[in-house]
Amino acid sequence: MTSLSVEMLAADATEPITSAGNAQLGIAVLAGIAVIVVLITKFKLHAFLSLTIGSLALGAFAGAPLDKTIESFTKGLGTTVAGVGVLIALGAILGKLLADSGGADQIVDTILAKASGRSMPWAMVLIASIIGLPLFFEVGIVLLIPVVLMVAKRGNYSLMRIGIPALAGLSVMHGLIPPHPGPLVAIDAIGANLGVTLALGLVVAIPTVIIAGPVFSRYAARWVDIPAPDGMVPERSPEELEKRPSFGATVATVLLPVVLMMGKALVDIVIDDPENHVQRVADVIGSPLIALLAAVIVGMFTLGRAAGFSKGRIASTVEKSLAPIAGVLLIVGAGGGFKTTLIDIGVGQMILDFSKNWAIPTLLLAWLIAVAIRLATGSATVATISAAGLVAPLAAGMGTAEAALLVLAIGAGSLFFSHVNDAGFWLVKEYFGMNVGQTIKTWSVMETIISVVGIGFVLLLSLVL
Repeated sequence: MTSLSVEMLAADATEPITSAGNAQLGIAVLAGIAVIVVLITKFKLHAFLSLTIGSLALGAFAGAPLDKTIESFTKGLGTTVAGVGVLIALGAILGKLLADSGGADQIVDTILAKASGRSMPWAMVLIASIIGLPLFFEVGIVLLIPVVLMVAKRGNYSLMRIGIPALAGLSVMHGLIPPHPGPLVAIDAIGANLGVTLALGLVVAIPTVIIAGPVFSRYAARWVDIPAPDGMVPERSPEELEKRPSFGATVATVLLPVVLMMGKALVDIVIDDPENHVQRVADVIGSPLIALLAAVIVGMFTLGRAAGFSKGRIASTVEKSLAPIAGVLLIVGAGGGFKTTLIDIGVGQMILDFSKNWAIPTLLLAWLIAVAIRLATGSATVATISAAGLVAPLAAGMGTAEAALLVLAIGAGSLFFSHVNDAGFWLVKEYFGMNVGQTIKTWSVMETIISVVGIGFVLLLSLVL
């Protein structure tokens, strides 16, 4: 999947569908992104439609024939969905099994039972990070916020002291760690190795989530000292809690795809012989598709059957998990179409031409582009997809580690300063019962810390690797 995408990108970059000069292409890129931004922010148009219209506008501004622009967009949409659509679907199924079986509750209850006062923020960031691996950010918030409020109320903790670590854990997983959609699309566009990206992503994520979570929560609690709001999601009934998966089985299931993918990366580094049978087996077992599929199949037994689900109930859970991700798949696909349109009109070569005279390191440049798109659109996923498309040509000739770090730089930039054009901003504000100013001082600042600290660690790793 990855190597094929790289070859296609390289081929497309050498045959632009327009003869426009660099100046016109630069204006076209800015205009195309501006169209997307205005449609999303001012007209509240769905990101899928905005990206589709923005791609057509991009081609028009660049002087490309309309039929060629449509062809580029549809080709990019199909390639992107084919590359990451199945992985997103499998991640959604695993997340739904985790939630419906009570496995998520089991993780939460077990860790909280062993946590004391001072260790509670650390327990919350651990819970959020584990649960956040297979879950979309919005699903994670809906799942964790009731727990955060319950812990804050029962233990008489500051809401920010407990809530910020949980939000940081979810956000870092969402922006930096596959199999979340943004990192997966960036890996595919840039041609990075998924296992290496996952391994380096964890290296960056651990210190980042500590600084933005438990450490920053001390200051956030001083700036915004509010009680947990009443009337939130009620606890699950005792009947539902009578039978559920064990803590060990749940954690093992969630971490299974991570272990398989990291195992593949380790074997590739140690053996580095495509003809070696061990490496060939590891390449198959550790591929994202097989790793996530294995976790889903195992989860049907360790989560579903352990909770007493019948075959019909498991089938129903799987079916219900797929409907909510239709929008995500369309947005990701349209983002891939926009990316391919950018490449086909020759933007890649334009960036290469301009970057020759820039003193900005490639990793920092990728981060800045993602930051700009994030601030403009409010979507981390759109920022990741668009930035990956813009900087993909710069990855040509990069080593495995450097390409992985480029993905992480984009992911870090995509999380910068969430504000009023981000759905996550309003979700956090309403759940925590804060006003806009309080949300900016806590949630927005936390996102900025994640972004800045993340790129800092990425740049440090680039000096070592």
